[in-house]
Amino acid sequence: MGGFEGHLYPGLSFFFYGLYHAQLVSRALICNAPVQYPPRHPWSKGRWARLWQIYYNGLLKILSACILVAQELHSIPRQFVLISKMYHQRNFMFRKQWQHLTLYMTFLLSGCVDMVSQNLLPKRCAALEQGAQALGMFIFLPLMVSYLQDTEGVELQSQVLLTQAMFLLTLVVTAELWAPNMPLIWITKAFLYMITGSWLMHIGFMLFKPISGYISGWMMTEMTLCLSPPSSVGM
Repeated sequence: MGGFEGHLYPGLSFFFYGLYHAQLVSRALICNAPVQYPPRHPWSKGRWARLWQIYYNGLLKILSACILVAQELHSIPRQFVLISKMYHQRNFMFRKQWQHLTLYMTFLLSGCVDMVSQNLLPKRCAALEQGAQALGMFIFLPLMVSYLQDTEGVELQSQVLLTQAMFLLTLVVTAELWAPNMPLIWITKAFLYMITGSWLMHIGFMLFKPISGYISGWMMTEMTLCLSPPSSVGM
């Protein structure tokens, strides 16, 4: 998540994933469904009829992860190595880039689990999909905390707010494992996914492409108060 594109593309992924969950919640509440993930219908006969019944959520996750990995590798100016071997030293190279790739691999893993559960298993296993989401968040959160190192000023404040949103999202996703059929948890999860995505995009614009060309202290204070996750949840 380095540079403007490194914040914009993950932010869009989180935001649209939140919209997807909001659509699931809306459909479940309107139809008075007891579960968020409806059971899969029997496959229709015929190649093209079955193609229309495939769930593409997992495939979109996999494609998003591949695009993010390609963008991250393209932004590296020289050879991408793990440990340098210059002058008999063994220094860890590209620490933040490896963190980014680890985060993107969690997206890829979650997408693969969704594809298997929704399209390959005899019966859809929502608990497996939720477990993959929770595992990804448990990997995501410590990496976001370690990402706070070597940051200062506006970047540090924005990353702290993003970490708060990720912490709340981790709590909600974990709670969903024990209470998978609570509409309040569904709504909160969709809301926090969209908050996280929108905040990532805001960070990209604030740090790399501010509309005015510069960012002032009062502007950062205003955005911090208005867009911080605790205040948004309180509203």
